[in-house]
Amino acid sequence: MPARSNRTAPLGSAILGEPAEPVRRQRIRIQLLLTLSLIGTHLVGAAIVAALINVVIPGPSVLTSEFLVITAILAPVYVGVAIVLGAFLFTRGALRRLRWALENRPPTADEQRIALKMPWRITLQQGALWFVGLVLFTTCFGIVDAETIPKVALTITLAGVTVCGFAYMFTEFALRPISARALEAGTPPRRKFAGTTGRVMLAWALGTAVPVVGLIFVAVFTFVRPVTTIRLAITILVLGTVALLTGSLLMYLTVRSTIAPIESVRFGMRRIEEGRFDEAVVVYDGTELGQLQAGFNRMAEGLRERERMREVFGKHVGRDVAAAALNRAETLGGEERDVAVLFIDIIGSTGIAASRPPSEVVELLNRFFAVVVDEVHSAGGFVNKFEGDAALAIFGAPVAVDDAPGRALSAARKMAQRLEAEVPECRAGIGITAGIAVAGNIGAEERFEYTVIGDPVNEAARLSELAKTVPGHVVASRRALDATSGAERSRWTLGEKVMLRGRTEATHLAVPSY
Repeated sequence: MPARSNRTAPLGSAILGEPAEPVRRQRIRIQLLLTLSLIGTHLVGAAIVAALINVVIPGPSVLTSEFLVITAILAPVYVGVAIVLGAFLFTRGALRRLRWALENRPPTADEQRIALKMPWRITLQQGALWFVGLVLFTTCFGIVDAETIPKVALTITLAGVTVCGFAYMFTEFALRPISARALEAGTPPRRKFAGTTGRVMLAWALGTAVPVVGLIFVAVFTFVRPVTTIRLAITILVLGTVALLTGSLLMYLTVRSTIAPIESVRFGMRRIEEGRFDEAVVVYDGTELGQLQAGFNRMAEGLRERERMREVFGKHVGRDVAAAALNRAETLGGEERDVAVLFIDIIGSTGIAASRPPSEVVELLNRFFAVVVDEVHSAGGFVNKFEGDAALAIFGAPVAVDDAPGRALSAARKMAQRLEAEVPECRAGIGITAGIAVAGNIGAEERFEYTVIGDPVNEAARLSELAKTVPGHVVASRRALDATSGAERSRWTLGEKVMLRGRTEATHLAVPSY
């Protein structure tokens, strides 16, 4: 059961291929894995039986002419028949019962139950073949010499039980793609002793308990039929070696079947940490480990939904506002903040809407606002709201930034240049100012929005109206210019003072000198 990186082995091993591979290729792969693993398991089991009966287990020798028909004819014929039945006919019958997967359709509840129980079903079929062999050969050997019955029965029983253990492990591994398809329909109720604990106990029983029982019976046989010390030492040495080899392999297979689902979840978690929220692992284990895989997928789905909501929320209210809302409890009210405000309004928007089809107007506005949003975000501000053909941008709230007025002035200059080059159909007036405003949540407990209210907002709106009538269509207040401490100040020229509509004092204007 080779292990591979989960980057290329979603089913825990590259041998099993991909869950979405063509059905025909998957069927051939599963049939080949089942057939080869069961053939190998039966042949090794038969070889162990032959070695133990003939050489290791104390008792009458069966390497005599009176047993020739059994050892030279009956044994090879039965092994061949058992391999044909167990490795070919039984597995083909099993795959026919799993044809829903090969037909690429969801399983019914009964088909799901059959699929998840199929490793046990195939294992019981292999066990039935060994039970028939136990009865057959114990009887045949016993007819010739009754004293051979104990060692023949013991040897075939121990080997058969071990072979069944390996058959289950290999079958469960080979049918993992089918289990994955079955588990897509939902996690079935857990069966008693069928979880990870049962799997580990099975490995312990076959790798430790069975060999120990064999040694106990050998000791009992030596009381009934005493053997030499050398023969007893050979028996213990061989049985111990076989126990070490089979126990180690069984434990390795058990550990791999346990670790593989955990590795898939661990790799998925690493992808989530990297921001890959589209990650999902293939659920192919019917035990608690499969529930762990399914739980990871539910967690990833929840994170995807949360990220999608965060993304949509951020697009609606601005990423900084969204982050602030997610990181602290939101309440109505606000606080005074020193901010810079940029207001931009399209010139002649009524004429544009009257002379163009609605779809064309929307496409034009989207191109226009794409430039506005890009420049505002690049300068460290956020677009607080869109008002039809106008937009309000804030610098310094909700996240404080250094030199907010300088950032707003720089964004306005670059915005005007880009709009003239990229969206020449839309001319817009841009007004910029700075000052103390109240920033916070306005509305009702059930529905509110983050916004900025105060004199700088009103002044910026009036400046944008004025900017529509001056060359360059960009006007700032001297208050914004005086508040900036960077090189941006040198890119602006002071002009006249004007009395803006709705204000009680004159505003000293500044325009960009580029």
